[in-house]
Amino acid sequence: MNAQSSPARSGWEWPTNTLTALRLGQRLVTEVPASRSGRRAFVDITPSATPEDAEARSQGWKRADHARDFTLQHWDYEADRLDGYDYDIGAVLVKATAVTSELELTAALREWGLHPERFVYPWHSDDPR
Repeated sequence: MNAQSSPARSGWEWPTNTLTALRLGQRLVTEVPASRSGRRAFVDITPSATPEDAEARSQGWKRADHARDFTLQHWDYEADRLDGYDYDIGAVLVKATAVTSELELTAALREWGLHPERFVYPWHSDDPR
């Protein structure tokens, strides 16, 4: 990775495993403070999927892409619904943004006050999605 394409140019380093996961199209998540008691909130990063990704998946592998777009979403949920199928009842999309590069993603996270090191695989969190 050269200095021009590095998502860390803004001063925030991405852990290698999570940056690789994003480049492979894996969604990542972190828990953030909820709007009030009885709620829980999460921010997720969802990499874009392309026809090339679908082709790779049909062949049994994942394609790395250093030029992915990403969607960043902050959701606030009713805490007592997280474990069921109805987790989306009462859920509120607090904010969302789309970015077109790793640099823009890092800048958006910085604006939202979220360090890249906070993000984990969804199965390592209580994120219901």
